[in-house]
Amino acid sequence: MIAHTIQLALAPVFMLVAIGNIMNILTTRLGRIVDRSRNLQRLYGETSGAAHDAVVVEIRYVDRRIQLIGRALLMLVISGLAIGVTVGTLFVGQLRKLDVEVPVGIFFFIAIALLMVALVYLLLETRLVAKTLRLPRELLELDRRDL
Repeated sequence: MIAHTIQLALAPVFMLVAIGNIMNILTTRLGRIVDRSRNLQRLYGETSGAAHDAVVVEIRYVDRRIQLIGRALLMLVISGLAIGVTVGTLFVGQLRKLDVEVPVGIFFFIAIALLMVALVYLLLETRLVAKTLRLPRELLELDRRDL
């Protein structure tokens, strides 16, 4: 019967692997953002006028990105913990001969919901990046037909 419990635990464990991969992506993005923020902090003291205003605007975007990724990582960590509780509950239920179907379902649902919230935060962060990285139309030279 423990073999059946191990089989039941495989889906949550695969989800845990996916969560770890997403966390890896987010921490890489966060590292790049932190590097950019350090560069902007240096520029903040070296600029004035319109250039300074542009630095302040970008610092605000960077700050928002850090917040979004931080929240996504928090949701993923809690989701991973819920997966751990799900798997642990499956095994305790099996060893103690308890009906754990409802708590396992609740913990798994919580884990999936938190994963979805984290993905929404990731979506918001990537949309913010896309918004801030738009190239000015004049640089695209769209009126040129020879390209």
